Amino acid sequence: MRLNLQNGLPKVSAPRILSDALVELTNEASRKDYPGVLRRVTAMVEIDGKEREMVFLTNNVEWAASTVCDLYQCRWSIETFFKELKQTMQLVDFLGQSANAVRWQVWTALLVQMLLRFQAWQSRWAHNFTRLVTYLRAALWLERDLYSLLKRCGTADGHFGWLGSPEQAWLPGFDQNPVGQQA
Repeated sequence: MRLNLQNGLPKVSAPRILSDALVELTNEASRKDYPGVLRRVTAMVEIDGKEREMVFLTNNVEWAASTVCDLYQCRWSIETFFKELKQTMQLVDFLGQSANAVRWQVWTALLVQMLLRFQAWQSRWAHNFTRLVTYLRAALWLERDLYSLLKRCGTADGHFGWLGSPEQAWLPGFDQNPVGQQA
């Protein structure tokens, strides 16, 4: 790879942009795949609350270097969202192989993700989303009210024990005493 620093590009003006250069590929196989000139932007980007140096490679020489950096930073957010979706909603093995079956499973996973995010927000869940999904899987077949379950379990002081009372062990709208049992 050969670097031509600031060759035909505007001067770096944003403080987070470390370098902006045009690059030609010198490897014969690489040059055959892409004979044009590429742009290499090095910038400081905030990822998960930490500043990190990242290098971006693009064929767009018209946009400002800060715009290229912002675009890739937005793309990173999308990538992490889909990574979380695949990990938490088990979207790696599909039950059906047709396009319609896959589409239904993806839409269902997105719907569940949205409902769980809303439930976490509503109950002021103080922990990460993966913990919520793991907790829900463990309690999936128990008769519990999810809102009160999240409200009473997993406090911010580090105590993650079961803090509910026996009266909460029913779903709203269902009779607390099953048919044939006396209270």
